[in-house]
Amino acid sequence: MKTRHIEKIVQPGTPHFVGDGFRVHNFIPGTSTMQRMDPFIMLDYNSKYHFPPTHVPKGVGVHPHRGFETVTIAYKGRVEHTDSAGGGGVIGEGDVQWMTAASGVLHKEFHETEWSKTGGEFQMVQLWVNLPAKDKMSPPKYQAIANAEMAKVPLPDGAGEVEVIAGAYEGNKGPASTFSPVNMFNVRLKKGAKMPLTFPAHYTTAILPVEGSVKVNETTVVLQDHFALFANNDGDTFTLDALEDTVVLVLSGAPLNEPIAAHGPFVMNTQDELIQAFQDFNTGKFGYLED
Repeated sequence: MKTRHIEKIVQPGTPHFVGDGFRVHNFIPGTSTMQRMDPFIMLDYNSKYHFPPTHVPKGVGVHPHRGFETVTIAYKGRVEHTDSAGGGGVIGEGDVQWMTAASGVLHKEFHETEWSKTGGEFQMVQLWVNLPAKDKMSPPKYQAIANAEMAKVPLPDGAGEVEVIAGAYEGNKGPASTFSPVNMFNVRLKKGAKMPLTFPAHYTTAILPVEGSVKVNETTVVLQDHFALFANNDGDTFTLDALEDTVVLVLSGAPLNEPIAAHGPFVMNTQDELIQAFQDFNTGKFGYLED
């Protein structure tokens, strides 16, 4: 095994609102292209933010997607989602909402109604995972992944656990169904704990500490809310040392190595496919969803 090194660390930039319910820092594309981050083509991170009580839930109204999957990971707060393909539900702390837009859906997402009435601390990640060309026009689907469904792999000596959303850790598979190889873990470490992680050297790999800070390879500190991208084809193994009780989102996926044509809510392979996506949306082929 060869050590894999950090290519760069990105500090959270000036946040912006998506709708009125998500105050996010954009890490992907951010300072890297979609091609470099393939298959992860967008990552918005809502770091901890307090929303006051309201009787009108905050969020994002009806909008379309085609050609990829949206993955929402809830750390604090509750989100309610509905789409035009009949998917939807509520995710709370620890849950994941995995929507395959594929051939096209309309969807909307808001803070859950009852949670909105009391408000509170809100922390979420929304990630877009690209679909292979052969699957971009497959039927939409929805996976509601409760925290209790996730594989939870204890680390030796009570050091913490690895929560597997997608992919596998030491043979323990996560519940998410994916179209290409994707590993998505929440690594929960106690202060002073140390652990190695190994992924194929060509996989696009990154970490985001959402709670606490870590030292990588015993040399480089990655602070809370900072995004660290590892070099590709540099090695396969890196270590995490928890400088305090820590939760780290770990992403590692096989690049699709296909052309990317992206505009707004559509990510396809060619400009002609993008034009077709807008035509299909404008002629109602994504279905109907009440705002």
